[in-house]
Amino acid sequence: VFAGNAETDGNAQDNVFADLRGLVLSCVEGKNVCIFAYGQTGSGKTYSMVGQDGSIGSNMTERAGRPAPLPSAGVTPRAIIELFSVLEERDALNIGEVDVSMYELYCDQLVDLLAPKTRGGPDSSAAKLSIKLAEHTSSGLVEVTGGVVATTTSMAELLQVMEGGVKNRATHATDMNAVSSRSHLVMMLVVRSANRRSGQVVRGKLTLVDLAGSERVDKSGAEGQRLKEAASINKSLSAIGDVVSALTTNSKHVPYRSHSLTTLMSDSIGGAAKTVMMVCCSPADYNTVESLSSLGFAQRCKNVKNLVAASPAQAAAQVGALKQELARLKKANAARGRAPEKSKSISMNH
Repeated sequence: VFAGNAETDGNAQDNVFADLRGLVLSCVEGKNVCIFAYGQTGSGKTYSMVGQDGSIGSNMTERAGRPAPLPSAGVTPRAIIELFSVLEERDALNIGEVDVSMYELYCDQLVDLLAPKTRGGPDSSAAKLSIKLAEHTSSGLVEVTGGVVATTTSMAELLQVMEGGVKNRATHATDMNAVSSRSHLVMMLVVRSANRRSGQVVRGKLTLVDLAGSERVDKSGAEGQRLKEAASINKSLSAIGDVVSALTTNSKHVPYRSHSLTTLMSDSIGGAAKTVMMVCCSPADYNTVESLSSLGFAQRCKNVKNLVAASPAQAAAQVGALKQELARLKKANAARGRAPEKSKSISMNH
């Protein structure tokens, strides 16, 4: 809640990230981690997730030749810095790489923000994208077929890639917000850490999501295309609500497939993932109803109990290792089985 004095009341950007820093370490150690911002339009979600002006680059500076966050920097640039700080600490033992992909959901359409000419012009349609659930991929993670995945090995590379993606995001003015995000932004970072001695690879995933804000059309003054955007945003947020409802009631069926947004986040909400939802509320009194609604949803989310188990990526790695061991044992048994026949044929020749 953006009210009072940020420094004394504990809601400054660095104070918020201090509570989230440990999740970056969990990601490096092979867990699926998701951090997302939820709330009505204009409540500060993009500021919380990215920073002032919704730009990664403008919220960064340099100290002692290294990128550093400005006070206005949100969770995303701070998480990138923390991620590579951890990887550099472990560089003597492990080789670290980060695969990044960025998507927005605009009017129910999935758009690749890292692909060239994502919107406008004859090539704007680019490749058709399809989302594959974790159980249907070899990595054990949600993947987007046809999407661009950029591999980065340094903090500077990752910051540059993500800054380009953020700039491609759709924003438009409404009566509630001069630069309203009209799409959901999903940033997926797959962290691979390979042991230099054994070659064993640990794979974790950090998903950072800046949701578009729910809005009441009578307040936002949305018309025409803005009205279509608002309807699409509210529909997708309802899908998240349905997933949370299923998780809190321990339903046998969780409707991840009901919307592209929940499908994309399916390996990051529920299961063995570590998930944090930041609820942003407007301090204005005429937004009291919306603020209470957001806080009520947050209360429901707190009732979700995730499993204490291996992540899908860890499970996939374990299955792969077991298959390799099984193949090795079969090969060894076959070799032992052929050995007597070879010696017997030699004795017969004598």
